[in-house]
Amino acid sequence: MDKKIIGRKEKISLPILGLSLVWAKVDTGAYTSSIHAENITVEEVDGKRILSFQPLMEGHKAFTGQTVYFDQFTEKKVKNSFGNVETRYLIETTIKLAGEEYLSEFTLSDRTNMRNAILLGRKTLKNRFLVDVDKVNLARAHRIHS
Repeated sequence: MDKKIIGRKEKISLPILGLSLVWAKVDTGAYTSSIHAENITVEEVDGKRILSFQPLMEGHKAFTGQTVYFDQFTEKKVKNSFGNVETRYLIETTIKLAGEEYLSEFTLSDRTNMRNAILLGRKTLKNRFLVDVDKVNLARAHRIHS
């Protein structure tokens, strides 16, 4: 399979989260992808644990205020950007990037003080993409043709 070239920042869509063409930072230093989440709760409904949250943050251009629900999720220990280990919820959701659509894992995190609300890590990029750090939004060309 040929790998597509993407830039250091790309517009992605996360249809299950209600997000279309939002900026994500491509981070080859991170293993797992991550998204900012607000109002994260886990409740038991009919004997099943349900995770709910609002993707992105108020004030973000793409913030909808819409709450999304997942009945399949796990918890994962991850090292944050400061080197501290923290436990985060991990979901699997559909991502659209460069004319492709596939399932990808995202941890939910507080990225309030970070420049980018969404990070794409190596696990999402592996065997699919090459990163040109000099460019941004290279996936746009692939969206037009697919």
